[in-house]
Amino acid sequence: MNSSNPLIFDGHNDVLSKIFSEGGVIKAASFYNGRKGALDLQKAQVGGFGGGFFAVYVPSQFDLEFSYQEMEKAQYSLPLPDPIEWSDAVGVVASQVTILRELERMGGLVICRSVSDIRNAFSKGKIAAIFHIEGAEAIDPDLHMLEVLHSAGLRSIGPVWSRPTIFGEGVPFSFPSSPDIGSGLTEQGIALVKRCNELKIMLDLSHLNEAGFWDVAHYSEAPLVATHSNVHSITPHSRNLTNDQLRAIKDSDGMVGLNFATAFLREDGKMLADVPMAQILKHLDYLIEVLGEDRVGFGSDYDGAVMPDQLHDVSDLPNLRHAMTDHGYDEILIKKICHENWLRVLEKTWGS
Repeated sequence: MNSSNPLIFDGHNDVLSKIFSEGGVIKAASFYNGRKGALDLQKAQVGGFGGGFFAVYVPSQFDLEFSYQEMEKAQYSLPLPDPIEWSDAVGVVASQVTILRELERMGGLVICRSVSDIRNAFSKGKIAAIFHIEGAEAIDPDLHMLEVLHSAGLRSIGPVWSRPTIFGEGVPFSFPSSPDIGSGLTEQGIALVKRCNELKIMLDLSHLNEAGFWDVAHYSEAPLVATHSNVHSITPHSRNLTNDQLRAIKDSDGMVGLNFATAFLREDGKMLADVPMAQILKHLDYLIEVLGEDRVGFGSDYDGAVMPDQLHDVSDLPNLRHAMTDHGYDEILIKKICHENWLRVLEKTWGS
């Protein structure tokens, strides 16, 4: 990729949980041989996908097709899925970490523990992968598993997905809705925040409710980061960030990754694919206006949600670069949004 077509480093994808659901580690080769999903090596090379946060996620027992049908309605409020026990979560997490390590063993992908690792992967034409956990169900109350996973390369964690954990509560998928739903972090959640700060594990706020967000803002010493979230004042979905939250992220010198999931982009909150590029740029413009040019990037949610027609998978990412250029963004700003802003906030969080 040259300066006018910079690599995109992405705040969130769910390819590991998808490969897990497709058969587990024996299906890891599909990442290199081609798979039906949104992300694999060939699509990444076509689209200039340089890497990002590879989420380990424990699926809930719910009907995804029913959920998407509900999210096509003018209003909806899906109930929070039931909590998942540690004993059930830990095996799933171990399986998905094994998939990530197998992808690295097969070549073409590198698990990155520092910003220099990411830059080295870029220079060698390999996908730079951050080991991220979305929902901390596999972390025990004493945080022993946090230490184990950190030693395996964990460098980013979301304390919750959209269901409660021992650490806090997530937001349900609700529209129209404020994110101010439920209580904040538990005492165990506060301890998790503090230990993540000590280990320099990035905390992801994207699925926390507003009370939990403000608790992290109070107790964390690191920049506030939402890896895959959008603008609540444009799309009043419970998963999106209010102006007060955006200003707090700015004040912490943090970061927001723009989510491509269509329900969080569309002003009607519907999970439908016909989203014009102008709507994506509307959110992007707003984030830049509030946060500044150094604190905005992408957090696609590829392999985890319905994508806009023009961004169906990572091979379509050139459409996004072209749209930013046509919209008037210069090369410096486009490079910041594509990957430099992520590297900046990670260096500030990790210290390297």
